[in-house]
Amino acid sequence: MTTEFDRTPGGAIIMNGNALRDETVIRLRSEIQAMGLGMPTVCLATVLVGDDKPSQIYVRMKHKKAAEAGMTSKHVGLPPTATQAEVEDAVRALAADPTVHGILVQIPLPAHLNTEAVLDLVPADKDVDGLTEASMGRLMRGRPGHVPCTPKGVLRLLERYSIATAGMRAVVIGRSSLVGLPLAVLLARKGIDATVTLAHSRTNDLAAVCREADIVVGAAGIAGLITAEFVKPGATVIDVGVSRTESGIVGDVDFDSVQSVAGAITPMPGGTGPMTIACLLENTLEAARMLGALPLATALPEGR
Repeated sequence: MTTEFDRTPGGAIIMNGNALRDETVIRLRSEIQAMGLGMPTVCLATVLVGDDKPSQIYVRMKHKKAAEAGMTSKHVGLPPTATQAEVEDAVRALAADPTVHGILVQIPLPAHLNTEAVLDLVPADKDVDGLTEASMGRLMRGRPGHVPCTPKGVLRLLERYSIATAGMRAVVIGRSSLVGLPLAVLLARKGIDATVTLAHSRTNDLAAVCREADIVVGAAGIAGLITAEFVKPGATVIDVGVSRTESGIVGDVDFDSVQSVAGAITPMPGGTGPMTIACLLENTLEAARMLGALPLATALPEGR
């Protein structure tokens, strides 16, 4: 590892997701501008049901960064009382709109709605969140498609900070379809070549399992789960978990204790969250290409 990066008081490299997100936005804007006039405007559409404040903040940030990247965006906001039919009609309209290249349905949806039925209406090529059954199937089969944004963001951070993965042991704590499961697949994929253990809250002696790893990813949503005893000296620790507590938003990693042991660590906030947005925008640009609206780019290495 180089010495150019900021470090914690304990000496761990800080894997700055805010900085890498901003670099990504600038790169995407340059790519879009380089295509010149006459190309369709890349468009991201979001669907938000209800008035959940964090979800509203997330959606606003996505639109803000899309604009900075030279994209346009469209938003469909529905009341918390929206029916299944109303939500499905909104998604169908976006799916049929040729000017929309990427569709993101902000989840969780209100409890009375069938989330899977809504997501099933998002075409795979427009599924820039990478969460539909079709997208997950493409991921498992290694076919072209959109990688879920948060796992993709983790890979981008590992790449940016030159964290070795080939032959390394990685433990992913959490088995959700949003993060844990796809990230385990991506880390094991040819070209990344980590040896992956998918752990969870019921794993026997979880701390001992994690101490064997070169890379530890917390994605269980259990505040402060990962402490210094979980981390072997010099390991990379990535915090994906989000928990809302009385003291605010916290992650799965007890940052203060772990930073004195780890070789590299993501902050919370400012680590994987910003990279989720960056990769959403990457996927949106790629969606425009997959749909034939823009010229195809040079193929990315497998796993990116």
